[in-house]
Amino acid sequence: MSNIINKRYDFLYLFDVTDGNPNGDPDFANTPRFDPETYQGLVSDVCLKRKIRDYVYALKSQSGAIEPGYDIYVLQGNSLESRQRMPYDNLKELDKEAKGKNTKAESMRMARAWMCKNFFDVRTFGAVMSTTDFWCGQVRGPVQITFARSYDRIFSTDHAITRVAYTKESKKEGTSAQTEIGHKHTVAYGLYAAYGFINPNLAGGDDGTQFSEDDLQVLWTALTNMFDLDHSAARGRMAARGCYVFEHESALGNAPSHKLFDMVKVQRVEGVETPRAFTDYTVTSIDELNDRMPDGVSVLDKTAQE
Repeated sequence: MSNIINKRYDFLYLFDVTDGNPNGDPDFANTPRFDPETYQGLVSDVCLKRKIRDYVYALKSQSGAIEPGYDIYVLQGNSLESRQRMPYDNLKELDKEAKGKNTKAESMRMARAWMCKNFFDVRTFGAVMSTTDFWCGQVRGPVQITFARSYDRIFSTDHAITRVAYTKESKKEGTSAQTEIGHKHTVAYGLYAAYGFINPNLAGGDDGTQFSEDDLQVLWTALTNMFDLDHSAARGRMAARGCYVFEHESALGNAPSHKLFDMVKVQRVEGVETPRAFTDYTVTSIDELNDRMPDGVSVLDKTAQE
């Protein structure tokens, strides 16, 4: 591919939730994740990448068939083994080469390259593909995303809910109750920030994933629109509020990422004690940021461009 990314990018991703559960913790009755010391809300990187994968798959399969190069490796309803077997089924050179840890290095190299070429999420995030007999090696992806953390404390409310239909026929016997009780957990409001890093040194070269400028535009589109594909009663209202992308002129970068992120100030509006909407915060404007950017770095809000 001729348009492999050759610049470093760092991005700050803002999103919020209103009256919903952005990411439940299965170890704690699916209550919203939080930091037990500060009570700030948390959303896992895995959760965010799941939404990106689902949006890209929907975007690239609108014609009924997935666009070549944009299949998804970690896809609901498919085993990883079935995906790792695909290069062995499609490359004649790999016939009968499924030998687990005894797979030849050259066979693994070809399988790895095939997976990067055909699966967007492998090319983007990387993958460990040595978990079955169909070894495809390991890929370190150029795009990495952190856990998201809310700017303020969140308070998770446990709502009791009722249902008029019983789960099982046996539950009707011996009771005069007309309903069953359930529970739902919500956050009244939370504004979250996640941080992303895009390393071109893991995209190009013989061992790179070949992550391209076209792939990058798909990623920005997914981050901007993915919550609109993921609405549910449990998640309430979730929306992307900003994707501040710091574009460097060089592959190694022109400034440390933490210093760039620190330039974006998210503060509560004076007098607001309990935020309940995005308008209860002020965020440093793009114009102000550009006036302060170090040489070789520019910044854009991708959500404002879409």
